[in-house]
Amino acid sequence: MRREHIRLLINRLTAILGLAVAPSLSPGLVAAEGYTDTPFLPDAPYRVHDPERPQPAVVNPGPENAAILARPPSDAIVLFDGTDLGAWTGGPWKVENGTMEVISKAGDIKTKESFGDMQFHLEWATPTEVSGKSQGRGNSGVFLMDRYEIQVLDSYENPTYADGSAGAVYGCKPPLVNASRPPGEWQTFDIIWRTPLFEGDRLVRPAVVTVFHNGVLIHDHYVLPGKGHHKKAPAYSPHAPIGPIHLQDHKNPVRYRNIWVRRLDPES
Repeated sequence: MRREHIRLLINRLTAILGLAVAPSLSPGLVAAEGYTDTPFLPDAPYRVHDPERPQPAVVNPGPENAAILARPPSDAIVLFDGTDLGAWTGGPWKVENGTMEVISKAGDIKTKESFGDMQFHLEWATPTEVSGKSQGRGNSGVFLMDRYEIQVLDSYENPTYADGSAGAVYGCKPPLVNASRPPGEWQTFDIIWRTPLFEGDRLVRPAVVTVFHNGVLIHDHYVLPGKGHHKKAPAYSPHAPIGPIHLQDHKNPVRYRNIWVRRLDPES
């Protein structure tokens, strides 16, 4: 608990010196971006959204034109080819110039089909015009099986809590590195997902994910401690072995294109 004592001392000193955190910040939120009133994670010595958790090192993933709009593999299920939202339900979002764009307050969209173990590809771009900061800048998310989130965020020179940065398994694990491109440029996620398995209420195999962001490995066979939450500890609750993919409306006009999935044989 030594870290907690240090935090208390800092808070007292800042109050004495008139440097207290601005009252407009949410309870527990500190200026360094993160929270000090959240539970500790079960698989790391940090709190959920801990401001002391190290930021991922920045890696230049190469120019945008290196991420060409590749055609899906022949066995892929195409979820969005730039023409319509026929594979999705919810929203509606705007389809224009080969992309679909989040319409604020329209709501999330979900695939009509459900998936378990899979290879998943999508391309996304945050707004060119920068607006907001931290979690309020280019925020969206990819929810696997309708619950496990890979964070979409403008993390280019935009500090936030590490487990909420672009490519993070939200509320669980920061990416190994920050491979973000500048605002407005197209970025890619390539995800290998292995679903958790349950026998009744008992977890018999946790979820495992591998993620590449702009071709750079950011999660290497990461074993999830559960579904991540905002300011709450991750946890599992029993669910079916398949579920829809859903994309989040977080009130930011994020764009998506070239979305496809390949079903994988279940791991033994």
